[in-house]
Amino acid sequence: MDKVVVILSGGMDSTTLLYHMMHAGHGVKALSVNYGQRHVRELDAAAQICRALEVEHQIADLRAIGPLLGSNSLTSESVDVPHGHYEEESMKMTVVPNRNMLMISVAVAWAVSLKFDAVAYGAHTGDHAIYPDCREAFADALDRAVQLCDWHSVKLLRPFVGMDKGDIARRGHELAVPFETCWTCYEGGEKHCGKCGACQERIEAFAKFNIADRIEYEHSSV
Repeated sequence: MDKVVVILSGGMDSTTLLYHMMHAGHGVKALSVNYGQRHVRELDAAAQICRALEVEHQIADLRAIGPLLGSNSLTSESVDVPHGHYEEESMKMTVVPNRNMLMISVAVAWAVSLKFDAVAYGAHTGDHAIYPDCREAFADALDRAVQLCDWHSVKLLRPFVGMDKGDIARRGHELAVPFETCWTCYEGGEKHCGKCGACQERIEAFAKFNIADRIEYEHSSV
């Protein structure tokens, strides 16, 4: 089995990915990235999940690049988080330029230094509408690149790229993922807001297969 660095945001997709990799018998370590995100509390969720699983967890601090990421609702306090469905045009305000390549690059560097076999990230079809760096064409191209970046070749795994978030919720349910620990909301408040695109998609994902979501939302319109 492979040794894999899993990119772990602390959300339900990447947490299910971590459980999925472990269930497959892979040796894993987890990497989270602080890029100055408004919902930084997701990193606390990631740490809690790794402690429970006894998985080594590192957080890469990339906050210094914040001024280079332009005006978006996830890293700029002056831009409100848009409410509504992911497919709405307003959701493009949640795009952090080149975010996945940044996170994958750091994870690949760690994997190379560890002489691990692969890096895994949790891109899925629900992200394709507004996030080009979650699409299969991007992942395929980056997979080719990361295999060439060092004498030690590393693969890029993306087992959920053909699944939607409902499918991921079902897979996580099968693996007994503690979804109540995962953090999804872009607002980053005391509770999940229930209005942002991330919350809306999570609510729809659990509803698809009638899976109970044990978190409390401030608002729920789905």
